[in-house]
Amino acid sequence: MNSLHTTLLAATCFTAFSAGVQAQNTIKIAGLYELSGAGASAGTMFKNGVDVAVKEINAAGGVLGKKIEHNIADTQSNPGVAKGLATKAVDDGVFAVFGPVFSGSILVSMAETRKAEVPNFTGGEATAITTQGNPYIFRTSFTQASAMPKVARYIADNLKAKNVAVIYVNNDFGKGGRDAIAKSLEAAGAKVVADISTDSGQVDFSAPVLKAKQANADALFVYTNEEESARALRELRKQGFNKPIVGETTLTGQKVIDLAGEAANGAVAHVGLTVDAPNPRMLAFKAKFYQETKTISDHNGIKGYTGVYVLKAAIEKAGKLDRKAVAAALHGLVVKADKNPGVILDVAFDDKGDLDRESFIVEVKGGKQEVKEVLPPLSAKK
Repeated sequence: MNSLHTTLLAATCFTAFSAGVQAQNTIKIAGLYELSGAGASAGTMFKNGVDVAVKEINAAGGVLGKKIEHNIADTQSNPGVAKGLATKAVDDGVFAVFGPVFSGSILVSMAETRKAEVPNFTGGEATAITTQGNPYIFRTSFTQASAMPKVARYIADNLKAKNVAVIYVNNDFGKGGRDAIAKSLEAAGAKVVADISTDSGQVDFSAPVLKAKQANADALFVYTNEEESARALRELRKQGFNKPIVGETTLTGQKVIDLAGEAANGAVAHVGLTVDAPNPRMLAFKAKFYQETKTISDHNGIKGYTGVYVLKAAIEKAGKLDRKAVAAALHGLVVKADKNPGVILDVAFDDKGDLDRESFIVEVKGGKQEVKEVLPPLSAKK
């Protein structure tokens, strides 16, 4: 009986060992994306960017000789679903998680990846994502705290605006942005004179736009998700709004431009990433993304693509497939684009998982973003 027990135990251990070896043949990453619901535009772009990078890296031999396996799931733009999918990804033993993109979802789901010590990359911009001391969360975009001062500077210095109306979406993303822009505008010598709240997925923007017109402010700041931004721009054009319209990345993305049509022309935004940046690596990515997806990438596609290359650089710096070691390598990581072209722009990470790199002020002209100004990384300023 004891002999049989020993044999069964040995067989079980061998099976577990074999499974462990098999699991190490690939680097499994879980993609938790908004493929349906209010975030479908952003989530699909982000997923496609990850797909393009994974295909490229695998074709070049992988990372430390191992191919990346990208397992995709739809959060349905629902924080509860995202949390459940994060738990499943952890149970599946993934090496890293990409997504969700929406701030409200990542704020819920990242608790699961943190407990399991799994590096988690997100396109979410809410400041709260990286202020909770989570050593396993990393952004592929600017935080609101670093982006909004740049927008406020443009509004106050370039537009000479003293009074600003704000239309924002009433969720974690929108409220965080509203608070950050109000604080930044005040520091720049301007103030918010109209707070106009809208809902996620809102279709009718006639009332919010009317309120913005009645505020008679020097400029309007719009901070909503992509599809709502397009609806807002169309309504602003319909009601003959004639003051400057300014926003952040979500106001002038390619999806917004496609949906808003002529109404998008003239909108100005600070963007961390744009395929129309005057950079040969960015233009090469734009062509590659279009070849693979038959669509023009927005900022979300670039976030997904560059995020995978950042993970690759961190793994290579750690020199081993150890999640804790890779997370530690990411803190303070500086990746130069001339040596790692996949990151497109030089990028540096701080001890909270926030990134720093150059960014852009763009204006929509003729149905595309035109770069008006290249802004240096915050670390480059004295």
